Amino acid sequence: MPSSVMPTTRQGGGHASPAAISAVGLRKSYGGKTVLDGIDLRIPAGSVFALLGPNGAGKTTAVKILSTLISADGGQSQVAGHDIATSPDGVRAAIGVTGQFSAVDGLITGEENMLLMADLHHLSKREGRRIAAELLERFDLTDAAKKPASTYSGGMRRRLDLAMTLVGNPRIIFLDEPTTGLDPRARHTMWGVIRQLVTDGVTVFLTTQYLEEADELADHIAVLNDGKIAAQGTANELKRLIPGGHVRLRFSDPAAYRSAAAALREVTRDDEALTLTIPSDGGQRELRSLLDRLDTAGIEADELTTHTPDLDDVFFALTGPAHVPNQPKETVR
Repeated sequence: MPSSVMPTTRQGGGHASPAAISAVGLRKSYGGKTVLDGIDLRIPAGSVFALLGPNGAGKTTAVKILSTLISADGGQSQVAGHDIATSPDGVRAAIGVTGQFSAVDGLITGEENMLLMADLHHLSKREGRRIAAELLERFDLTDAAKKPASTYSGGMRRRLDLAMTLVGNPRIIFLDEPTTGLDPRARHTMWGVIRQLVTDGVTVFLTTQYLEEADELADHIAVLNDGKIAAQGTANELKRLIPGGHVRLRFSDPAAYRSAAAALREVTRDDEALTLTIPSDGGQRELRSLLDRLDTAGIEADELTTHTPDLDDVFFALTGPAHVPNQPKETVR
């Protein structure tokens, strides 16, 4: 597998969506170590963007710069239409940040945590109570609102943390590993919350160590390695960058098997199992072309399966050589 892949820049056809976040040549060093080495990003409004990378790749540094917690050494970036260097207050007014470690105060109740956040946003007591009640209901925390946050489960604390972030009605939210430590049920609940935010028009900048999470949620994914963007695109685009994808046809009729082998190019035969393997990226166009050739020849396979690399394969191929890839995923058609 390749150790690096040129990034893709495809954003889809038609009119481009306005960028909620953009960065050009973003750089940051600590001492003599370069953490971000000129990264470029463009994140459309109302989408989920996932930044993947191994520990130390620079993900949290990127979040801190874009949320104005630290300054960049070079490059330009705009968040919600505001330059992060010249208009940091404008950026802060438009964003919310939920860090990897919960900001919930366990000594007070969930409701009190919400009201404290409302005070920090200088809301009136009446408005603060209204918004707190609405968000507690939205995140299914009304029954626990009067209980100390220390009694909450991990999933409840993460939901409360995100609810507190939404008190200021941000249009852009940075979520730094929001489901770390959660059980599968709580993680799926959080995914539903994130999807609803995007439905409401919020832009989500997500860092995660769960590749399945990025695959499930993200409209666009970038893989960060050694301070540089190794590749970016949709999940399917990234999977097609990695070699090893193919289509397998299985036949029960030996005559149909031989006819298909003669009609198709670049096939690998298994005469004992009556299967043919054809290199493919699994894309719709290639599959349609393959099926058209079979139809033209009057051949019908008993089973068609596609084998594509997953995001684990992509991640390890792009971030280092010490990888023994998983078996490709199969989808029976």
